Amino acid sequence: MKSLRYIYWVLGFLALFGVAFGPVVSPVSAAQSTTAQTPTTKATLVFAQDGIAPGAKTVSGALVLELEPSWKTYWRSPGEVGIPPRFDWQGSDNLKEARHLWPAPDRFAAFGIENFGYEKRVVFPIEFTLDAPGEPARIALNLDLLVCSDVCIPEKLSLDHELPLGRELDPASAEVISAALATIPSEGTPSTVSSVRAFIDADQTELIVSLTGTQPFDKVDLFPEFGEGFAFGKPDLRLNRNGTALWARFPINTVSESAASLTLTTTDGNHGAFTLQPVRVPSAPAPPFNPAGEANGFGKVVWFALVAVLGGLILNVMPCVLPVLAIKVSSLMTSGGKDRAQIRAGLIATTFGIMLFMWLLAGVLMALKSVGISVGWGIQFQNPIFLIVLITLLVAFVGNLFGIFEISLPTGLQTSMSRAGGQSHLGDMFTGFFAAMLATPCSAPFLGTAVAFALAGSNTDIAVVFTALGLGLALPYLTLGLKPGLASALPKPGPWMVWVRIAMGVLLLGTVAWLAWVMIGVAGPMATVAALIIAAVIVVLLSSARSYGRIPALLTIPVLAFGLFLAPSLAPSGSDPVGEEVASSNWVVFERSAIPRHVSRGHVVVVDVTADWCVTCKANKALVLDREPVKSALQADRIVAMQADWTRPNDVIARYLKANNRFGIPFNAVYGPGAPEGITLPEVLSTQSILDAIEAAKPIDLRARLKNLAEP
Repeated sequence: MKSLRYIYWVLGFLALFGVAFGPVVSPVSAAQSTTAQTPTTKATLVFAQDGIAPGAKTVSGALVLELEPSWKTYWRSPGEVGIPPRFDWQGSDNLKEARHLWPAPDRFAAFGIENFGYEKRVVFPIEFTLDAPGEPARIALNLDLLVCSDVCIPEKLSLDHELPLGRELDPASAEVISAALATIPSEGTPSTVSSVRAFIDADQTELIVSLTGTQPFDKVDLFPEFGEGFAFGKPDLRLNRNGTALWARFPINTVSESAASLTLTTTDGNHGAFTLQPVRVPSAPAPPFNPAGEANGFGKVVWFALVAVLGGLILNVMPCVLPVLAIKVSSLMTSGGKDRAQIRAGLIATTFGIMLFMWLLAGVLMALKSVGISVGWGIQFQNPIFLIVLITLLVAFVGNLFGIFEISLPTGLQTSMSRAGGQSHLGDMFTGFFAAMLATPCSAPFLGTAVAFALAGSNTDIAVVFTALGLGLALPYLTLGLKPGLASALPKPGPWMVWVRIAMGVLLLGTVAWLAWVMIGVAGPMATVAALIIAAVIVVLLSSARSYGRIPALLTIPVLAFGLFLAPSLAPSGSDPVGEEVASSNWVVFERSAIPRHVSRGHVVVVDVTADWCVTCKANKALVLDREPVKSALQADRIVAMQADWTRPNDVIARYLKANNRFGIPFNAVYGPGAPEGITLPEVLSTQSILDAIEAAKPIDLRARLKNLAEP
């Protein structure tokens, strides 16, 4: 690098004498090769001299690439996709080595993924070392280049130039090389930067970097490198008030076992461009400020709270409403014959149950987020312990509806774990709690937007949005509370209520069967069978309380504890990160890095992120994705249907969702040459929305475009 710095100063001095020759290399200069050209790219080799001086061991040159508008090529570390230029000098004579340098890159998004590279014009400085010093040389380059715009095209360009004996300098070429050397990042920490620290978490999900300078950072960008196979997403950059402290968080979208030393290239208007190895620290550097707390003003939070209320209200009529409806109908049916004060108190208790669950869920999400764990709507259904508890409670709920048992509490209040009848308002509260719990596998219009805003923001945002979401879900109860006469108009309780209770129990048995199916996908069949046996034993113990007192009921606690320990231990070891199988032969397994590869070949990619526990996902599949004409559209030529199964926890899918500012499912997107950044579809799919997105993502006429580029 020192020799190239010396050349930089010499060429810079000589270039002062070449201003009259213009800023570009003359097409008839003896110090440049002929130009190789494709419809997208022009390539030329330039040299500081028109020949080899006596005794010269090296020759300075550069490769000049000029790209058509909107076309880009890649840096040495291209990002998650892309291929850097490959230089092949094997056809040369009297050439021992050709060492090229990489100019500082720019950041651009291709197919929704962050990439690093160049556009318009880039010059690679090259130092040629000769086998025989002072002898003529022939420089031949075969260049493999990937250029991308709406699509990606691999280009092959061949350049050849003879360097006879000679000592004349070419001022125009010298100016080009000198300017190119100025774009090369310096090695090591500049004097204006006092510290550079980096932290990577144990699970390799994020990189956090902090830099401190003696003067402010200006128009700064960072490009980390951590070995082949690692890819970083768009950074969250933050500066302190005077701009001298920089903090950045990079999501690690793709990981590899072949990690190398972490390298960081920085470009900045005040500190210049430099490349170094930051000091690795054991804990994450603290950010200079919390952007979520500052960015989300009162008006914005209120707006998303209203969106959350609407999303919660719509959630009442989503496909997952059947088990929730069973609880609601049962609760309302038992209100017949009561006075208005009793009805209002029961409805308020049910509302409180809904709100209690939402507040508990918000608290858990805050806690998980504070320790760096990925959070999202409905992810509790990925946890086998949660499923065991829910199955046990619902089986007990069914037993109570069938009249198998009732529990008398010490206070004398008649209730049950999930009572759909009786006088206790505690039972009404449980009804609301379970209604909210069973609603979480579903998504609804506006719900995803509100949840994404909350989970990407501060704890205050989470608290406000989830409170509003609970209010929306509880709005029917609140409405009836204001008009209790509506509930009083229902038929009076009588013998017919027995059949209503049985019908509700049958519906909830269907819910238990669905949860068992979900648990098979999460923890395997053995764990699921164990959970069902534990639930059945608990029901038997509760029913024995009539004859043997409270001792059997108290035994349910250790039995449940034993089940929570036993069932997860029966789950198969290991898990497939994205699912080895998909539900239909129409789909292929999700691979994020394959999306841009397919799109670059002119294919349309339809992504479906689903899970066994996501009721809305299953409704989308049954009502839209597996029906005509969408089914045939997904099987058409040049259409790739990808399915990501998020039934079990998975970092790859979680990162993909987070990169799209989503924290729950269903999530569907369509990518293609006509929509390289992706078209995000609504949570509740329609046939027309998918067909329109596929049509919009189809490729443009590439041949016509390239023909237009080739015309003078």
